[in-house]
Amino acid sequence: MTEEAKFDVIVVGAGLSGLAAAYTIAKEGLEVLVLERGEYPGAKNVTGGRLYLNPIRNMFADLLAEAPFERYIANEDVCIMDEDRSVSVRYSGSELAERPYSSYSILRSNFDKWLGRKCERQGAMLVTKSRADEIIMDNGRVIGVRTGGEELLADIVIAADGVLSFTAQKAGLRQPFQAANFAVGCKEVIEMPRERLEAIFNLEEDEGLARLYMGAVTKGKFGGGFLYTNKESVSLGLVVGIEGLTAEMPRLEIHKIMEDFKQRPEVAKLIKNGESVEYSAHVIPEGGVKSMGKLYGAGILVAGDAAGFSMNIGITVRGMEYALASGYYAAQAAIRAKKNEDYSEDSLAFYKKLLDDSFVMKDFNSFKESLSILENPRLFTYYPHLLGNIMKDLYAVPDGAKAKIYPTIRKHLSNKNLMGIGKDAWRMMKL
Repeated sequence: MTEEAKFDVIVVGAGLSGLAAAYTIAKEGLEVLVLERGEYPGAKNVTGGRLYLNPIRNMFADLLAEAPFERYIANEDVCIMDEDRSVSVRYSGSELAERPYSSYSILRSNFDKWLGRKCERQGAMLVTKSRADEIIMDNGRVIGVRTGGEELLADIVIAADGVLSFTAQKAGLRQPFQAANFAVGCKEVIEMPRERLEAIFNLEEDEGLARLYMGAVTKGKFGGGFLYTNKESVSLGLVVGIEGLTAEMPRLEIHKIMEDFKQRPEVAKLIKNGESVEYSAHVIPEGGVKSMGKLYGAGILVAGDAAGFSMNIGITVRGMEYALASGYYAAQAAIRAKKNEDYSEDSLAFYKKLLDDSFVMKDFNSFKESLSILENPRLFTYYPHLLGNIMKDLYAVPDGAKAKIYPTIRKHLSNKNLMGIGKDAWRMMKL
């Protein structure tokens, strides 16, 4: 590339949102350049590994038909942990096993590499080990980026460079970093033979399982654990709110929490004799719509994690479908702007309209109170302890007469406790 090379669109970041945008734009015959600071697409991604397809099926029908998925999720598990006991629930609805499957586990290093190749086949230019150091402005409009001393110009720049997006920050679109709006996640990929994995988790063929852990797993802090089964590995990890990690002295360390998590018998027996082949950590946006910055400006659009499109509502943690969808809608806004030769802020506001009319912003507006509700420490301390004690007494067979079921439960629920439960239930009704 020569100095002042010019493109229709420059995409900063080859994650899901950036690649979705590049693929969609390249299909329209526009010149698009993707800059990725990692050695390959997916090298910097840490996502636990579950993609929900129903919201994006119509956007990427051609791609999804041949995507390198791992296993379709046929079983939904929740494990609620107290210090020395746990309660697990499994849901295996028949609809989860019906085609087209609603969600899959994926390995991002494989998936993103594949999607990067698809972009290149459509005509997109993908440059790895290259970082956007600065944005180039002209009369208040973004007109390109500087990378390695080289100026690259474009009609539109799409910031898809992750949760700490410097591109969006330098364009003045991001709000200041606030720990309360972010979590830190760590993930380990543990390989094991396919036959052993399927025996451990009671799976057949390409069936998969998604399991969420909550309670003592995060030392009583906001967050949780996850496990997804892949073809010949499991993705095991934790997400913990940054504010919770730093609120006490000495500060909690995520890698130590992760090691304690792996030593729990509910987890240790599942990964016994498995081989750890990948370990990574990453910051995750969890502030929702209240913490989002501006998603567009003159000559620039913001997508994926850079825009804050990640959501935790307790029973599901979602992000990848929002990344793909936001990349798609950013592409649609860019294509329209190119057609009209109008790259102004007013023109690119079309991106926000597309998002508002889609499942993306409808979801984020519906669950805008989720963070404040789920940060309730009782969800990670009191309730796991209460549930574990109730189940312990229900299943206990003493050396004398066994108490009836209702009194057994009721002794754990004083009037004061019931009032607290009622208050928490009232708050949960906002979800």
